[in-house]
Amino acid sequence: MKFGVTQDFQCSYLSEQEERLLVCMEPSETLQASYPKLIQAGFRRSGEQLYRPHCKACNACESLRIITHTFLPSRSQRRILNKNADIEISVHEGERDDYYPLYERYINASHSDGSMYPPSYEQYRNFIHCYWQSPIFIEGRIDGELIGVAVTDKLSSGLSALYTFYEPSLNKRSLGTFFILQQIQACINLGLPYLYLGYQIDQCNKMNYKNKFYPHQRLRNNKWVLFSKATLK
Repeated sequence: MKFGVTQDFQCSYLSEQEERLLVCMEPSETLQASYPKLIQAGFRRSGEQLYRPHCKACNACESLRIITHTFLPSRSQRRILNKNADIEISVHEGERDDYYPLYERYINASHSDGSMYPPSYEQYRNFIHCYWQSPIFIEGRIDGELIGVAVTDKLSSGLSALYTFYEPSLNKRSLGTFFILQQIQACINLGLPYLYLGYQIDQCNKMNYKNKFYPHQRLRNNKWVLFSKATLK
């Protein structure tokens, strides 16, 4: 496989660090076949690109995947499921017209200090959609009104969570965690062993919601290392 390395740029998560990426440069018609292998080597998809961190002086980013068949929700996660029992979940291969307006509200309200602000439809399309890989959409509605969408890729070894956006006025419902739990359930329903959550960065507080799902594995020195609640004792 052919790979390229980007220039250094300021890290979006650790302001004192510089970031660079290793990007798969294979032709688009071969990327679909490469994707299942590369995700197990720590790569992620953004639009048409498959990439992973390749920083000179930092290895803080660790790919994290939840082991779905042995996952047990914590007490707080069970409370979140109970709190959101009124949400109707459905899974679609194509998006609906009301997805982008919700995405726009979410970015404006919750991420106005981030790299995705200001939102635009072109940015949304380029980030989520891909010529060679069609995502699936796990949506939640209350009385028919859209309140959240988890965008995820279906691969042979699991689902790969791309992005979740939800109604910002419902922050007290912990919808980010709720939609991770829905993706775990989707993996179980499909018989898939893992939910890939992207990169865990222990030094970045806003990324630490990912490490609260047990058991999970993190990719360290090109090996998947198991983390369970017993690991922390």
